[in-house]
Amino acid sequence: MTRGKVLLIGLIVLLLGGVGYVGFDALGLKGFSAGIAAQSLLVLIVVVWTGSYLFRVVSGQMTYMEQRRRYREVYDEQEAEDLQKRFDALPPEEQQALLQKIGMDESDAPSGS
Repeated sequence: MTRGKVLLIGLIVLLLGGVGYVGFDALGLKGFSAGIAAQSLLVLIVVVWTGSYLFRVVSGQMTYMEQRRRYREVYDEQEAEDLQKRFDALPPEEQQALLQKIGMDESDAPSGS
């Protein structure tokens, strides 16, 4: 989150407090009662917001984590395809030597794409 967004959110919360005070004052709560009600509402909003954030952190559903997971899946798939192409481009003798080196026999060899 950028600094600008953080400042904007802070301004919105400040304005919500003012609107809440005016709203509670219009509903008949006067003076300190309207201020306490508006503050209580803001605290509730912040607690729910923070709780939803913590839930996303614990469950691993953060935007960055999701992007990274998708990127890694695509990267792994592309890397496997590239390795398979390189393996298929080798002469059969080198393929066999490589398979023996890693402890596989011809029946375990990956099939070409």
